[in-house]
Amino acid sequence: SVVLTSATLSIGKSFDYQRERIGFSDGEEMLLGSPFDYRNAALLLIPHDMPEPSAKGYQEMLEEAFVQVAIASKGVVLGLFTSHRSLQAVREGIRSRLKLENIQVLGQGVDGGPMQILDSAAENPNTVLLGTSSLWEGIDMPKGLLKSIVIARLPFPVPNDPLFAARSEQYDDPFNQYAVPQAVLRFRQGFGRLIRRGTDRGVAVVLDSRTITRNYGKKFLSSIPSCSSSDVSVRGLGDEIENWFKSS
Repeated sequence: SVVLTSATLSIGKSFDYQRERIGFSDGEEMLLGSPFDYRNAALLLIPHDMPEPSAKGYQEMLEEAFVQVAIASKGVVLGLFTSHRSLQAVREGIRSRLKLENIQVLGQGVDGGPMQILDSAAENPNTVLLGTSSLWEGIDMPKGLLKSIVIARLPFPVPNDPLFAARSEQYDDPFNQYAVPQAVLRFRQGFGRLIRRGTDRGVAVVLDSRTITRNYGKKFLSSIPSCSSSDVSVRGLGDEIENWFKSS
């Protein structure tokens, strides 16, 4: 027998993508829900006035959102990026503003490697951690330390990556059949950093409006546990987060 188990094998409650990728034509499946009470443990916020990543004003609103989340969270904020360039731009844009609030900003690859900046956050919880690929998965912060995660944009693969480009040739519709499922799995991994224990409470902020404006956005949202949510603007993030932590 071969048993495959993971928290990120399904997409939209289906194992079809994984079956196709690994070549299993039959076999028994079991999809189990999370043991955590996400309705009470997690708040999902997708600001309705956030521009798309390619639109004018996105960078300004991205930085404003990070400032709002950092000040309101009163603990570690983990920002997840798909490129070092975007990470560095946000780091430069928010450092001086958050320094006035005694919040440090640490960027992966700029202020140290993944373990270095995680250790720094453990020593000083008033920290915004900005990371790329390796911080989307496989990390656990000490109990109660991580208050919020911020996903800057949906983690689609880079189109001109040689491996991605070669595998895309196997599909009639590479975007919907390959790029979207790959991004959904990465999205689930990033979201999964937030709630690691039954006592954890936290906020997930998605700053990519395509999650709610594009048809494929439904696949991202249907692939994560059902959370509390609220309609909010970028500049209303701080109040919404602060009130939710007080009430929870």
